Amino acid sequence: MSQFTCQTLLDTDLIQVRDVVCDGACRHRSGEECSHATSLVFPYRGVFMRHVGSDDTVAEANQVVFFNSDQGYQISHPVEGGDSCLSIDVPDAMLEELVPNEHRNPKGSRFVFNKQRLLIDARAQALVALIRHGLMRGAAEPLEAETLAMMLVRRSVGIRTARAATASAGRQKLVDRAKLALSSDLARRWTLAEIAKEAGVSPVYLTQVFQQVEGTPLYRYQLRLRLARALDLLGSYDDLTQLGLELGFSSHSHFSSAFRQAYGRTPAEFQRFAGLR
Repeated sequence: MSQFTCQTLLDTDLIQVRDVVCDGACRHRSGEECSHATSLVFPYRGVFMRHVGSDDTVAEANQVVFFNSDQGYQISHPVEGGDSCLSIDVPDAMLEELVPNEHRNPKGSRFVFNKQRLLIDARAQALVALIRHGLMRGAAEPLEAETLAMMLVRRSVGIRTARAATASAGRQKLVDRAKLALSSDLARRWTLAEIAKEAGVSPVYLTQVFQQVEGTPLYRYQLRLRLARALDLLGSYDDLTQLGLELGFSSHSHFSSAFRQAYGRTPAEFQRFAGLR
């Protein structure tokens, strides 16, 4: 059975932020669990699958996953290594203001997300890192942390920045197989043929379906996973060249250029901006 730890980083009248780490020892579906609050969960390390009835979703650093209050679900870890997530509990009244109608269930007296997950952008990933690093170090005051958390929620569910998957169940399962393969070894220099073999389809079909379902090419999706892992590890590395190489980048300049393009700063600049150095 998987073991997990949950550390409360912020708890105010408006918002609660927790860092949740699971070792992923349970590879198969867990028993039925239930959310006791409406939460937006941002995986920043590793991967897991969430099962709500017959609806499955892969949860990794390119996604925000929605946990509705009193909603039953199961968790599995098809890839070794477990996962770590930043979980944000937001009151229904605030969600009513922040979340567009297209992402919520209009029926009922309580706020309910009408989907399991949304694809988030690089700016949202950077906000996850800033909030977590700042609160972990005790450098972010409550007002700053609340403001950043609200910005993250707004960014993650905004009409112009969020993207919902639109695919048949069969196409979504195909894309999920490709995601799990990529997540199993972020540093590996995968070829398209290797990923297609893992997914059980031709390379041409995989590239077409992945682009249609996720709205981004397969190679860029992998790059974003690597960069999100870099955001997670920046506080632990003095040698940024070594970090880049361990994540599969060909050189420090390749790593630094890709990081700057995604987050607007080089890794060293982000370290200083986040107070990690």
